[in-house]
Amino acid sequence: MFGYIARRLLATIPVMAVVAVLVFMLLRFTAGDPAAIIAGDNATSQDVAAIREKLGLDRPIVQQFAIWFGSILRGDFGESFFFKKTIAELIVERVEPTLALAVCTVLLAVSTAVPLGVLAAWKRGTWIDRSVMGLSVFGFSVPVFVIGYALIYLFAIELAWLPVQGYQRLREGLGGFLARLILPSVALAVIYVALIARITRASVLEVMNAEYVRTARAKGLGELPVLLRHVLRNAAVPIVTVIGLGVALLIGGVVVTESVFSIPGLGRLTVDAVLARDYPTVQAVVLLFSAVYVLINLLVDVIYTFLDPRIRY
Repeated sequence: MFGYIARRLLATIPVMAVVAVLVFMLLRFTAGDPAAIIAGDNATSQDVAAIREKLGLDRPIVQQFAIWFGSILRGDFGESFFFKKTIAELIVERVEPTLALAVCTVLLAVSTAVPLGVLAAWKRGTWIDRSVMGLSVFGFSVPVFVIGYALIYLFAIELAWLPVQGYQRLREGLGGFLARLILPSVALAVIYVALIARITRASVLEVMNAEYVRTARAKGLGELPVLLRHVLRNAAVPIVTVIGLGVALLIGGVVVTESVFSIPGLGRLTVDAVLARDYPTVQAVVLLFSAVYVLINLLVDVIYTFLDPRIRY
């Protein structure tokens, strides 16, 4: 097991290197000049040229990449062009809102979607099954920002139950912290619930037709023990897989959700940095998101061995 984990961690090195090259090149080929944005509308060409020289943007692209990649290997992400802070400071400031939103979303989605998927499989062909699948289609069809604005209009503006936007840090009070996380977490969880519920239903239906399930029923076990002990446990591997793969949806949704709800997290930081052509910040955040995604997939693979003893690495 430890050898497998070590090999997987080593395999992430070339993956992250490829991601670094792609992000670096894509940003350089997009329209817009960060020096012109920093200089402002009234700046002369000499002013823009001076800023480009100061930022090192006048150097050849290969040299820019070599300098940046060498700094990354030393653990130095550089300084933001736009925010005038080190990127490490920016990430530390913004990581709590994003982490809180992601954790709340995952807890809400998994605790909702798995029971719904099991219930839909158990009541296959009934109105309960059709309703759950209909909600899943709805979750996939409606963009997260539309759901977000609808929740804001209903629960924050019309009913005035929850704050419209913003974020309150946990150290400033648990009540305000949770109140400002409910709407964005629900908005982001909808698509995640849709994905997990559909896979849960399909996986549970497949296991329910297995011989050992019929044997358990023949021994007189009730329906609930059969579902929990035999069906759900043996259907867990595909469910855990889709939860891990859904992190990609979660990362993309965080960017949109934080913008809709004005949450000062890494997603909002990414949007602001892209608009400002803040190359170092965008590159660092994308690398961070990529590393998190790779590590979560590694964690999913490790969990497989606990769910299914037949799996060995």
